Amino acid sequence: MKVLMINGSRREKGCTYTALSIVADSLKEEGIDSEIVFVGKDATNGNIDACVANLKASVASADGFIFGSPVYYASPTGEIEIILDRLFSAAGAGMRHKPAAVVASARRAGTTSTLDALAKYPAINEMPIVSSSYWPMVHGNTPDDVLKDEEGVGIMKELGKNMAWILKCIDAGRMAGIAEPAKPQYSKTNFIR
Repeated sequence: MKVLMINGSRREKGCTYTALSIVADSLKEEGIDSEIVFVGKDATNGNIDACVANLKASVASADGFIFGSPVYYASPTGEIEIILDRLFSAAGAGMRHKPAAVVASARRAGTTSTLDALAKYPAINEMPIVSSSYWPMVHGNTPDDVLKDEEGVGIMKELGKNMAWILKCIDAGRMAGIAEPAKPQYSKTNFIR
């Protein structure tokens, strides 16, 4: 099993990467592989189409997802939002019913609004959202600061364990013959009559 993590920071090895790395270590302890993909530069330098195509190719082999972003102006980065807008449009069908989690990192504040914005992507795509023992956030201005955030580190470790547990439960259900729910069939409507 494998979890694809998308790092939406503008800094490849910054605080968001540090948080995702803690989750990756926890997943590894549970026998789950992971990959952290940095999209910050590709979202803004004209490479977005190639970046989304590469992510779309990775969707099929991923069993779960984690979307991470630092807080910029009390929100996720524009980079992660544009990548997720495009990825869910291009590959949402391949992500349906696969568990997802969201992670935010901040020097101080804005984490809950960032988590809320990120969680809307899997919520609208029938993806079970994996939680931790508290909001999945870390605090610090540098990667070393993040590692000193003992509660945040513990939350990231627990998030990895919870993701592993959900993935194993889904796999056990599949092996027991429990099928995924069928895609809903209903008419899309608007509010104009």
